[in-house]
Amino acid sequence: MILTSFNHAKYLREAIDSVLNQSYSDLELIILDDVSMDDSWAVINDYSDARVRAIRSRANGEINLLAKHVVTGVAAGEFIAIHHSDDVWELDKLAKQVAHLDQHPEVGAVFTSACAIGEDGLPFGDSSHFYFSAFDQPNRSRQEWLRYFFNHDNALCNPSVLIRKSCYGECGSYNKAWLWQFDDFDMWLRLLMRHDIHVMPEKLVRFRVRDNEANTSGYRRDSRIRSAYEYLELLENYRDILSFDDLCAIFPEAKAYDRGDDSDLPFTLGMVALELALPPYAKLFALQLLQEAISDPVRSVAIKSAYGFGIRDFVRLTGEHDVFSLEDVAELRHGVVARDRRILDIDGAVSERRSQIANLTRGAVERDELILSLDSRLSECKARIASLTQELAERDKSISIVQSDVAAHADRIIGLDQESSK
Repeated sequence: MILTSFNHAKYLREAIDSVLNQSYSDLELIILDDVSMDDSWAVINDYSDARVRAIRSRANGEINLLAKHVVTGVAAGEFIAIHHSDDVWELDKLAKQVAHLDQHPEVGAVFTSACAIGEDGLPFGDSSHFYFSAFDQPNRSRQEWLRYFFNHDNALCNPSVLIRKSCYGECGSYNKAWLWQFDDFDMWLRLLMRHDIHVMPEKLVRFRVRDNEANTSGYRRDSRIRSAYEYLELLENYRDILSFDDLCAIFPEAKAYDRGDDSDLPFTLGMVALELALPPYAKLFALQLLQEAISDPVRSVAIKSAYGFGIRDFVRLTGEHDVFSLEDVAELRHGVVARDRRILDIDGAVSERRSQIANLTRGAVERDELILSLDSRLSECKARIASLTQELAERDKSISIVQSDVAAHADRIIGLDQESSK
């Protein structure tokens, strides 16, 4: 068992214990520490179990080379398992995997599904995250896996693998230190060129998803940029397809290029890859294969005879396939320019509308002020009317009194006149 360690002191003991407490106990645990700067090395050296052996890198970043050395020259077991210092194995993982390999000698490696956990050790709750279900994969033949991986990300959980040590001898170990993110993916492709694998559906590994995309292949700017280069390097493994029949088993489309003894496997791979490739770097790989084919004087004549394909055909293809996404970027830039112009137009329309709203608001304010003024004048008029009405009532009352006095005076005069006439 090979456990790689770097600055995971707070998870390390749980990772180590999950190996030492396996129900399958006939194992050796080789811990490779990449010059951790936390307490990892102290935690490692705290173990006295005779099955544990600790090795430290001479300098940080040499862990891949160290792993290669350990796999080929140090590890003594029949099987090799890879473990990480922040992940956890379920206690029956090795027993189930060893039993499967013993029962199926044709299988080169056994993987398992994995339960994604957070830094707190609890099951990961973000179902939209890549790692939530990335390792829930069906079983495929090795040819089906090779076809799948031509256009897809790695879907095999590295800390879940148990692989026959003999496979490293046939396929090579972790020998590309510059593949920082996909050294394991590179190993799986080389393995699949020769051996079938099996994926157990049981979640026998707890795969820790770090906060802030801190995993080596986390979705960060640097990892996204680096991944394109590393994927292009990974595709070089497809040059090792063993035969034309194997090529057709991986890519059935290749049957259309079968010319018997005159078939050219790398040329066919290039043509099929160009048809199937989704990422630009996969198209670049395909064009490189075709360029090599027509650049060889002997092969170019044979390919022209068998397939009717020559330099002009290659030149046409290089003008059709935008392997560096130049046109896509240009279209995006045009789209951005058009979008920015549209935004400016919308901003202008919004400003004009805001100006109209401001004018309407000012008009409404002036109207409201006029209404208030008219309401005030109306109130004054009503008060004046009420005052005049009261004055009128008082005048009418006075007139009534005067009329009463006049009537009384008239009555007295009439009475006097009547008395005089007697």
